[in-house]
Amino acid sequence: MEHHVLIESFSEFKEVKNIDRATMMSILEDVIRGMLRKRYGTADNFDVIINIDKGDLELYRNRVIVEDGMVEDPVTEIAYSEAIKIEPDFEVGEDLTETVKLGDFGRRAVLALRQNLVARISELEKDGVYRKYKDRVGEILTGEVYQIWKKEILILDDEGNELILPKNETIPADFFKKGDAVRSVIQRVEMVNNNPRIILSRTSPVFLERLFEQEVPEVFDGLITIKNIVREPGERAKVAVESYDDRIDPVGACVGMKGSRIHGIVRELRNENIDVINYTTNLQLYITRALSPAKITSIKLDDETHRAAVYMKPDQVSLAIGKGGHNIKLAGRLTGYEIDVYRDSEDEEEDVDIEEFSDEIDSWIIDELKAIGCDTAKSVLAITVEDLVSRTDLEEETIREVVRILRSEFE
Repeated sequence: MEHHVLIESFSEFKEVKNIDRATMMSILEDVIRGMLRKRYGTADNFDVIINIDKGDLELYRNRVIVEDGMVEDPVTEIAYSEAIKIEPDFEVGEDLTETVKLGDFGRRAVLALRQNLVARISELEKDGVYRKYKDRVGEILTGEVYQIWKKEILILDDEGNELILPKNETIPADFFKKGDAVRSVIQRVEMVNNNPRIILSRTSPVFLERLFEQEVPEVFDGLITIKNIVREPGERAKVAVESYDDRIDPVGACVGMKGSRIHGIVRELRNENIDVINYTTNLQLYITRALSPAKITSIKLDDETHRAAVYMKPDQVSLAIGKGGHNIKLAGRLTGYEIDVYRDSEDEEEDVDIEEFSDEIDSWIIDELKAIGCDTAKSVLAITVEDLVSRTDLEEETIREVVRILRSEFE
């Protein structure tokens, strides 16, 4: 294999892997000197001259000329009689420099040289990818879907580096196909079997925080601080914000005019409901805000057990709990208190609008009940199951389940 062919092939490799010229030359020289040491035992008396851009590689061997019969080390010394065959004017004590051809080492040695260099370049590339991303944890990255597997998605960045988006780090409503652009946050960077593994996430609270920084200039500039974020990915999120400037309304700034700022974030998160609330050190007020949109009558705190007994009107209970219990669960995680909801005793006899049960009772069943004038829980419970069956198109089993749900509201 000729010098220029070897250099050209590595030059192409350099361009593809985005390795700088100086680093490439340093690695190539180091690998060649390793080959020389293997062949001669030392590479100290060799000059290696490389020019990747021109495809030049020159090897020179330097030896001292000694009198015949005085050669102790043939690697670094040459007999006078041998030297004058190369150049008649040489004298004892002079240095003799001769060119060494790469082909003289044999095809196997050259192939081994190439394999060694490829391995070194590959190792350097992996280390470069690791160093590039280890300091970028928590940043948002946009990549392209390259391959979709059962448990993870392979994403390529703009340099062709492979990144991993596990399926359990995607929002339930996410659906990607090859070629799609995906925004996610760099969650962690690790080395597995000497290979860098960059893990992305779309469910992390950090992802939502970075989206706020992109959409809300006041958050990016530090005028508004995000104190805490909790999420049920794809369902609901609560974000506590605070501003040290009284002239800035943190909630209003984050939501934007007619929701202009928050809408972009909601779309990115597949219509995840986002509650933005004002942070406060007043725990009772903080819990009250966290349970929004429900309205609270009173709160009793137990600081030792970190539990909060929240009292509210019966028609506010379902709002506080939320669909699938997400609202109360997130409020607890946001405030750090286990929240127990109770009906206000003074309002125990108060009725509840049947629409408040839409999370547990299908809307078409509610419509059937409202059609016969039953628009509250107690108005339904005041009628026997038999009468409800005869007055509606509902099955007896369905009505019994509705009655069970309504009664549990007053127990």
